[in-house]
Amino acid sequence: MFDAAPLLRDVFGFDDFRPGQEEIVDAVTAGENVLAIMPTGGGKSLCFQLPALLRDGVTVVISPLIALMRDQVRGLQEAGVEAGALTSGNTPEETDAVWEALEAGRLKLLYMAPERLAAGSAMGMLRRINVSLIAVDEAHCVSQWGHDFRPDYLRIGELRRALDVPLAAFTATADAETQDEIVEKLFDGTAPRKFLRGFDRPNIHLAFAAKDGPRKQILDFAEARKTQSGIVYCGTRNKTEVLAQALRAEGHTACHYHGGMEAEDRRIVETRFAREDGLIVVATVAFGMGIDKPDIRWVAHADLPKSIEAYYQEIGRAGRDGGPAETLTLFGPDDIRLRRTQIDEGLAPPERRMADHARLNALLGLAEALGCRRKALLGYFGEQAEPCGKCDLCDTPPEVFDGTTPVRMALSAILRTDEWFGAGHLIDILLANETDKIRDRRHDALSTYGIGKDWSRQQWQAIFRQMMGHDLVRPDPERHGALRMTEAAKPILKGEAQINLRKDTLRKATRRPAVKMMVSEEDAPMLSALKAKRRALAEAARVPAYVIFPDRTLIEMAEKRPTTLDDMARIGGVGAKKLERYGDTFLEVVAGATEAVHPARRKLAGREQGDIYDQLLAVQNQLSRGLDGIDKPLTCSAAQLAKVAQLRSCDARALEQLLGDRRHERFGAAFLDVLQTAG
Repeated sequence: MFDAAPLLRDVFGFDDFRPGQEEIVDAVTAGENVLAIMPTGGGKSLCFQLPALLRDGVTVVISPLIALMRDQVRGLQEAGVEAGALTSGNTPEETDAVWEALEAGRLKLLYMAPERLAAGSAMGMLRRINVSLIAVDEAHCVSQWGHDFRPDYLRIGELRRALDVPLAAFTATADAETQDEIVEKLFDGTAPRKFLRGFDRPNIHLAFAAKDGPRKQILDFAEARKTQSGIVYCGTRNKTEVLAQALRAEGHTACHYHGGMEAEDRRIVETRFAREDGLIVVATVAFGMGIDKPDIRWVAHADLPKSIEAYYQEIGRAGRDGGPAETLTLFGPDDIRLRRTQIDEGLAPPERRMADHARLNALLGLAEALGCRRKALLGYFGEQAEPCGKCDLCDTPPEVFDGTTPVRMALSAILRTDEWFGAGHLIDILLANETDKIRDRRHDALSTYGIGKDWSRQQWQAIFRQMMGHDLVRPDPERHGALRMTEAAKPILKGEAQINLRKDTLRKATRRPAVKMMVSEEDAPMLSALKAKRRALAEAARVPAYVIFPDRTLIEMAEKRPTTLDDMARIGGVGAKKLERYGDTFLEVVAGATEAVHPARRKLAGREQGDIYDQLLAVQNQLSRGLDGIDKPLTCSAAQLAKVAQLRSCDARALEQLLGDRRHERFGAAFLDVLQTAG
């Protein structure tokens, strides 16, 4: 039996384990395969660092971020532990020191990024250095269901098999699907010993707010916590720079951090954040993962995160010392639209995109929760909890109302249009807006037409948003964002259940001008689908996306919805070459399956001669067995029909020369009529 207590005290400086750590340390030290899911700040790193010192040989730690590895290696070295990292961010001197310690047999922990496993030399090196344990940090990165998928994590299972050593995987956020995929990919489906140590961080105060002057909201939040270390997460690189500058202008010590910066500049920010008190870092989501800065007192999201998993991990970087910490997450319709678009433009299969929409629904449900946020958050991860008294909704409960009637109206509109339309068109039906789309589809004859006039368009948008938050409806990627009902919606539709909605959300749905979009709300999912197809083609050809088609061409496709090659040929930017190369591919996105078109007809697409060709073909089909339908079958070739369609005159002699005697006898007069009518 290993005695971990002396090392725990002498090396790591702790008299006791945190709750749940000891049995994980014992299992890892004993060489069991382990999957440990522990809250951020719960002490995951100690659960593989301490066993590494108790076991013989080298422990290889696979970790996703250079900053995370450098932080942990620095801490271990300061504690007197021989540890090193092989990363692209190393100086030559650092790399030499790692190799020297490995050759001398002194190194106990070797940190590597999963991408390094792709190098052929990595496996040979790892075979030589007496690896006795593999530890995988941020193991959710192995899962496409998780929020930080890294393809090179898939090599870790191969590494475990090749070295035949135990593996311990750690993460803070993994729902049931993510856990299953971790087991499948890292442990070949053989269940490891699983430790689930709870997700609650009771010291963190949770708060969400609808965007209403978001820059001022963030500045006010930071001002109330001046001199405290904090992180502001933004959805774009540009926003990190703009917001950091705004914070500095208000007297805060602030800097930005994102993936577009030079490696040395990022390292400077990481070092400053680790050492300076009261520094605010405005960053994209990569910043802070695994950095054990204990006194981050607040985390704000200037934009809605991607998922509850991402949200939980990012707020978990606050209050790691157990002291009180605060959070604020801003959200608005544009955030939700952006996240939907990111899902729709991804290259994942439809069922995975559908699941990602469900995950986004869960985050919306947390944002517009009716009661305790912590209860909703823990419930997502399968934990039961009582109201916490430490979130904004426990502080000030929201005003709710019985929303069963408008929700049933919306669900009825979805049902009566066969679940083929998005919120924009459905709201037009409910409000009796006489659009061309409604007239063309005769939706003005539906029983739901005009029944929702008691609410404004903005209020209906808020109702649909809350319906998604309750996971009553989800966008269907295969139907370009059309809303489909879930099982949870059916009892409400049938009058067997009621539902409450937040009144404050509807009250705030004012008539503020919306952000200008590239296309209408109804056409946005189609544009996303077209962009996803363009991206896949561009990546396969290794060319910029605009080389396939520019945005303006895809926008016109999304709006005009071509259904034939002729329609497609009339779209701006679709020339003959691109029609030949990409026409069918993009038609399938817009209209589903496409009919085979003969090359001779394809060359006439979008031209007047194409219509003439189709008329000639129709006439030929009528006369293929003669006027009485009893003659021997006779047809022209597609090439002949194309040549006839392109005749510049209605000259019977020229037509006869093209067709030959037999075909001219059967088709000549009828073909001539077609040409004369067209002329």
